[in-house]
Amino acid sequence: MIFVLFAVQWSVAQEDLLQKNKWSIEKAHAWYAEHDWMTGANFNPSTAINQLEMWQEATFDPTTIDRELGYAEGIGFNTMRVYLHSLAYKADPEGFKKRMDTYLEIADKHGIKTMFVFFDDVWGKTPKIGKQPEPVTGTHNSGWVQDPGDPASKQNENFPALETYVKDVLNTFKDDERVLMWDLYNEPGNTGKLTSSMPLLKSIFIWAREVNPSQPISAGIWAWDFQELNAFQALNSDIITYHNYSDEKHHQHIINLLRTHGRPMICTEYMARTNNSRFSNILPLLKRENIGAINWGLVAGRSNTKYAWNTPIEDGGEPIEWFHEVFRKDGTPYRQDEADLIKKLNEQE
Repeated sequence: MIFVLFAVQWSVAQEDLLQKNKWSIEKAHAWYAEHDWMTGANFNPSTAINQLEMWQEATFDPTTIDRELGYAEGIGFNTMRVYLHSLAYKADPEGFKKRMDTYLEIADKHGIKTMFVFFDDVWGKTPKIGKQPEPVTGTHNSGWVQDPGDPASKQNENFPALETYVKDVLNTFKDDERVLMWDLYNEPGNTGKLTSSMPLLKSIFIWAREVNPSQPISAGIWAWDFQELNAFQALNSDIITYHNYSDEKHHQHIINLLRTHGRPMICTEYMARTNNSRFSNILPLLKRENIGAINWGLVAGRSNTKYAWNTPIEDGGEPIEWFHEVFRKDGTPYRQDEADLIKKLNEQE
């Protein structure tokens, strides 16, 4: 009986913390109205196979970041979604934050605001600090790693260190105008984790609410059959974010469903050409609906995401059609008609 009472009290306390500092619908719309239509990409420099290679001191590459964000600026992109990693912070907390600041300086120079991502349930389960593996030839995201990993994300003894990391980063940048918003957890429940990700998902929302950054917080809905996770994410996000790699008919259906929450929306992942999620059919839809549009991939590189999910090309040859990415390494668009469309829609302000 005592245990049940404690559990109920703890649940109420959690709910109070989750609601503390949550943005009203009116505040969310006022914030959204202050910004131009948000368009851009999920950004990992072409020289990095994953988040660790991007952020570790030995492989942090501001020269490439500057060049490639210049490509983005050239077609009118104004927003990048960028993954962090707790192991890079753990290895060097102050250096990690300085590298974040350097990245933000570069992005700001190009007129680009940044949405940072904390945790991630996708791909490699056992991230390791230090030198990262070489890409597997012709294989999509062969070196991408989860954060904090599996089973690490399910182990409560890891939560105090993760809380320190999240709160330190948030407190450092909570009033930084170069930061657009905070995406707390990418695709919770992916890679077979399902609702085992719920404790960490709830915890990071509580940690963020306690810091109360000036920027909004969110966690994107991505699997439409994950009812418990989806409800939590939608009901606790200041701005509704979501992923959709389907055609315009399905994408419109998802927009119609998510509109019921009454909050501004940003699609933080789309554009998989061979799934018929393309710039030509999805970007005009998102523009018309006034929904932020962040596609997967900017410049083809070590992540190999020009290759489709689970369909490797073993000799590393060119796919018949690129899955993701906008540019080749030299800044040439993969498709000039796409680059022209992106630029045209971004100029219609």
